[in-house]
Amino acid sequence: MIQGKGLRSDEVTAGMDKATSRSLLHSLGVKREELRKPFIAVVSSFNEIVPGCMPLRDLAAEVKEGIRKGGGVPFEFNTIGVCDGIAQGTEGMKYSLPSRDIIAYSVEIMLQAHSFDGAVFLLSCDKITPGMLMAMTRVNIPSIAVAVGVMADGEFKGEKITTSLMRE
Repeated sequence: MIQGKGLRSDEVTAGMDKATSRSLLHSLGVKREELRKPFIAVVSSFNEIVPGCMPLRDLAAEVKEGIRKGGGVPFEFNTIGVCDGIAQGTEGMKYSLPSRDIIAYSVEIMLQAHSFDGAVFLLSCDKITPGMLMAMTRVNIPSIAVAVGVMADGEFKGEKITTSLMRE
């Protein structure tokens, strides 16, 4: 039996009644000694259709390594993202703004349901960032928000080009 460590994640790890939760965590590769460490969520919107989300896979790996070195146990999960640039001018654009609320709710659900002790939010794109920040404030656990930054410029005929230049 794991004794409580005074953290929120005790809700899913400590006590005889949490043996099933512990066994499920073990099936994920969590070691017995890690059950005594803080559980830290790494919240990402990585996917392969939103260009601004592409760097998140590599960044999440580095964040998880930092959490391990800092004495925590990282768990990455993803949420949705809509690319306004791709959806623009289509029926899909109607889904861009509502996606912000879906992101907020889905992240809040994951953080609350799994009793995370803290979170690192990897922010990108215009609806994903506010959605994640909404979830962060709702859950109110120790958190860090990391802005990924702007997408790299493309190149056309040897010249740097951005989306705004393409429209011109």
